[in-house]
Amino acid sequence: MQDSVAGQIAYLRKGLAELIREDELRERLSAGRPLRVKAGFDPTAPDLHLGHTVLLRKMKHFQDLGHTVIFLIGDMTGLIGDPTGRNATRPPMTRADIERNAETYKAQVFKILDPERTEIRFNSTWLETLRFEDLVRLCSRYTVARILERDDFSKRFRDGVPISVHEFLYPLAQAYDSVALEADVELGGTDQKFNLLVGREIQKDYGVRPQIVATVPILEGLDGVNKMSKSLGNYIGITEPPEVMFRKVMQVSDELMWRYYELLTDLSEDAVGALRAAEKPMEAKIGLGKRIVADFHSTDEAEAAAEEFNRVVRRKEIPADIPTFAMPEGVLQPAGVRVDKLLPRIGLADSVSDATRKIKSGAVEINGTRVRDLAYPANGELLIQVGKSWRRVTA
Repeated sequence: MQDSVAGQIAYLRKGLAELIREDELRERLSAGRPLRVKAGFDPTAPDLHLGHTVLLRKMKHFQDLGHTVIFLIGDMTGLIGDPTGRNATRPPMTRADIERNAETYKAQVFKILDPERTEIRFNSTWLETLRFEDLVRLCSRYTVARILERDDFSKRFRDGVPISVHEFLYPLAQAYDSVALEADVELGGTDQKFNLLVGREIQKDYGVRPQIVATVPILEGLDGVNKMSKSLGNYIGITEPPEVMFRKVMQVSDELMWRYYELLTDLSEDAVGALRAAEKPMEAKIGLGKRIVADFHSTDEAEAAAEEFNRVVRRKEIPADIPTFAMPEGVLQPAGVRVDKLLPRIGLADSVSDATRKIKSGAVEINGTRVRDLAYPANGELLIQVGKSWRRVTA
């Protein structure tokens, strides 16, 4: 717990991209009451990855200072589909998909958040009860011109890409969430800044004190370029096995490693600076991998994952007892072995789509080389590794 308001703000500013407005935050912290800190998550996928935890960790920092955080599951906004960063209308999700994914979110967030200081809310609680008249009144509080100030909307409009009317409702629904929850602070990624500011305006219109907006950077995935995303295969899932998580952390570049330290750990800026000054990147990366694995599993499992990495990857040791398979029919094609079709046939993936995700995320090695293409040259025996599982395939 930080004693002074200045100390609290310094603690909360670590890893933030922008704080709007700091003077308002200082005033509310000075009042000495616990703040209500909101962050929304649409359940668009069944599992969370490290990109989501940047927000969760910042929520935890507010909890460390005695504030209440609201993990808001957007079961109604998920039906719209967040248009942020989209160049086309997002297909709406089914209610069954949303409910299934929401259940997994509830189980995963407490790997970081303190359940005693966390409210889990669903925005269907208030959005589902809005009458048509209420919806019309909400829409009347914002103009089309202002909505079109949003970069993704304005670009799609200029390019003649269709925008469905229901997409305009998304920022208004998110803003109404802040009204219903009387949020003091709303957290979001930098790509959510427009929506968060709409929340401030709509709160004012409803007679609610406008929220402080705090944005966090978008975390780059393992490729170091694109936003961490399951669809791009450049992610680290928080439910993945310890050895897989550790191995993926070891794939990040030395430069990206420091960004992960800043956004994915509770180490102070001074401590991260000291690690960087020591100029021992491999040791620092191993330390990062252990910290991340320990957050979502345990310290013992983190140590075991590091040892497995050292044994198999750094010391190039191969298990003695590897199951051997003959090359299955239908996977050897003119372009080479179709790795995405092979992995499910030998028990290293649940399906072709699961195999594709593992390949794209860099989790597959053949004959000691990481594979990122779906086809691999057919050149005799294949020694395949996915995580800590090995298979030998003979032609």
